[in-house]
Amino acid sequence: MTRVIIVRHGQSSYNIERRIQGRTDVSRLTEKGCADASKVGKALSNIPFSAIYTSPLQRAKKTAEIIYSELVTESTRSVTPQVADNLMEIDLPLWAEMLSADVKEKFTEDYCTWKQRPHELRMLVKDGTTEHFPVLAIYEQARLFWQEILPRHQGETILIVAHNGINRALISTALGISPSRYHSLQQSNCCISVLNFAGGLGEPVQLESLNQTQHLGETLPSLRPGHQGVRLLLVRHGETEWNRQTRFQGQIDIPLNDNGREQAQIAGEFLKDVVIDFAVSSSMLRPKETAELILNHHPSVNLELQDGLREISHGLWEGKLETEIEQEFPGELQRWRLVPAQVQMPKGENLEQVWQRSVASWQGIIEDAMAKQLKTGLVVAHDATNKTLLCHVLGLSADNFWNFRQGNGAVSVIDYPSGLDGLPVLQAMNITSHLSGGVLDKTAAGAL
Repeated sequence: MTRVIIVRHGQSSYNIERRIQGRTDVSRLTEKGCADASKVGKALSNIPFSAIYTSPLQRAKKTAEIIYSELVTESTRSVTPQVADNLMEIDLPLWAEMLSADVKEKFTEDYCTWKQRPHELRMLVKDGTTEHFPVLAIYEQARLFWQEILPRHQGETILIVAHNGINRALISTALGISPSRYHSLQQSNCCISVLNFAGGLGEPVQLESLNQTQHLGETLPSLRPGHQGVRLLLVRHGETEWNRQTRFQGQIDIPLNDNGREQAQIAGEFLKDVVIDFAVSSSMLRPKETAELILNHHPSVNLELQDGLREISHGLWEGKLETEIEQEFPGELQRWRLVPAQVQMPKGENLEQVWQRSVASWQGIIEDAMAKQLKTGLVVAHDATNKTLLCHVLGLSADNFWNFRQGNGAVSVIDYPSGLDGLPVLQAMNITSHLSGGVLDKTAAGAL
């Protein structure tokens, strides 16, 4: 796999002023931006990078230089940051340097399009004679970057330091997320995201993590300004003995093992200072126990169990190792890895069935929370269930099932900033720093 670690630049002067930056190069890193860049460097200091690419704009370039100064591996210290023009920020020429509030007032209709249908935003530039679609253009720029860079670094680890807009486009084009969902991914200042590529653009890719901010001293990314809806903390249950053995468990009700209980306790410690208003779990033992251990820090919160969040039924595969499945059902495991949405588990479920019941539960949880004016909820489920829900949140199909990693005890954060009427935002995904002590997911992957 080619591992790509993506970082957004540190806090800038325009960020503080809530001013549109775009491709202007006036904005500079603040003192906090420099300090946070140093924290990123320390968090990445023992990872050997084959290359470091940065946007030419000074706020990103300075961030890359500070990160580079903190790297300690001998191989990486000889790899100086390279400027890549295709890492420039999204181009918003008519709005650049304006305050966001002024843009909202002066360009009311366009600003509404930007927020609700970003792929349709159109600007007339060059004396009003040329059409410019900023979001569509940044997506094409991201594709060009991947097509140029990935063939150079097969099997290597590279670092990218850039901006909010281009980082979203890089992740979205890798995963196949539509430009209409441009605002559905969050990129905080100095956050860390990790992508793993099997080959080039269009070949299998996995989002290992998104928008990690724990190295900055933040448990979870902060809510967006004007947030009105609910926040859901989606957690995968802790490890079971069958996870460790890579044995397919599905709906066989295997409990947590000692390591799984410890993972759940650590997740509880990690979330202890987060205000949790309600909690829902799959009705199976392993997520239920995980949720109960997390809620030890929130004794006033009752746990609701829902069958719709149960793991996929693997049918005749359950209880078997991969070698046993391959022997009994030749070629089916490979189909499950390559075209999961097309696989019907023998005497079990397919992903469409998992989708129908898990999304119905998810939507019911949101509606109930909104009706009761609850703000933050804990949802504990399973690998397949969580991956299906992440596809739903980002407007993807079940074909994208394998694009997301879910470690045992990992935390993902999904916001509904405009309530039920607006699109959700994946604020962070597969946070495992509380388990591994670093930015890479070191939990055992295991079977489902």
